[in-house]
Amino acid sequence: MTSQTQHGYLVLADISGYTSYLSKVELDHAHEILTDLLEAIVGRFKAALTISKLEGDAVFAYVPEAKMERGETLLELVESTYAAFRDRREAAHRRTTCECNACRAIPALDLKFFVHHGDYIVQEVSGIRELVGSDVNLAHRLMKNHLTEATGWKAYALFTEQGLAHMGVKPEGIHSQPESYEHLGEVMTHSLNLQPRYEALVDSRRAFITPEESDMVIVQDLPAPPHIVWDWINDSRKRVLWDELDEVRPVLRPGGRTGAGARNHCIHGKTVAVEDVLDWRPFDYFTVRIFRQGVYVSRTCHFVPLPDGGTRLSTNFVVKLPFPDWLTRRIAQPFLKLVGIPRTREHMAKLVEEEAAREKLAGEPLTLV
Repeated sequence: MTSQTQHGYLVLADISGYTSYLSKVELDHAHEILTDLLEAIVGRFKAALTISKLEGDAVFAYVPEAKMERGETLLELVESTYAAFRDRREAAHRRTTCECNACRAIPALDLKFFVHHGDYIVQEVSGIRELVGSDVNLAHRLMKNHLTEATGWKAYALFTEQGLAHMGVKPEGIHSQPESYEHLGEVMTHSLNLQPRYEALVDSRRAFITPEESDMVIVQDLPAPPHIVWDWINDSRKRVLWDELDEVRPVLRPGGRTGAGARNHCIHGKTVAVEDVLDWRPFDYFTVRIFRQGVYVSRTCHFVPLPDGGTRLSTNFVVKLPFPDWLTRRIAQPFLKLVGIPRTREHMAKLVEEEAAREKLAGEPLTLV
């Protein structure tokens, strides 16, 4: 175990309201409920982050910056983790028939996130690994803040200025305020209310192309977890390496980020294709529609985690050509083959496999638990 200084993101997920909840309810049921909710958090975190430790009703994790090149992935991870937590909380409350205080009070529990970017050392003493450093201390001190007093928010993601700057995203609805900590001084924080985001995800219209609706289906088992494959499909810098494009240029970002309603220009020589995002469910699936020279190609990419830590990527394509429907159905698959869809997907899979092999050779597996 090396003790050299590392640089990366430090992330805390804290179940809010648990101390008050625990003082009023039955301990045995409360323990079962907490375990269930923590499993929802850890299940989302562990594919992309290294879990440092469980801290009562909180999960502390980290990731070296080199393993989180696309900063927006971290924001998507926070939001998808909150959605998983809320889904688990609502399901637990709906399915229980118990009338005890612990089960009736489940909706009082919520989740907050604290994200910082800085330096840390992984220290090992008697077989116990722990992160140490001033930035580690700061990440924990962020849990004591005045955000709820200022905004009334109960579920939020709080980022330090340094953390948000490294992520390189500027989402709308950010609330900024300074916090002051003894020995650490003043820290500027930027926070997002997660409740409206969760409601938007629940209410938004789903656009998912099923295999039965598709003109072509490509299924690939890849040796990397969903968030890594998601980046290979969506990171503009990686995408040009395999998708036979010169540039992927973001031109529309509602809310300051990628999501339903976003638009890209995909540039190949003198040809520009317009790509519209129809549905965006990070690490689960997304659906886009591409228009170029009178042809529409829509696709849903569905990411399913595999037991070995890899991902089954299913891509379902639908083509709309400027011909009658009966003719389009007959020539859609030959058209997709002609424009190189299978070839580019094979190239992408090869690059993912090469990255996985490099990580394995370096002794740093892609799936960190």
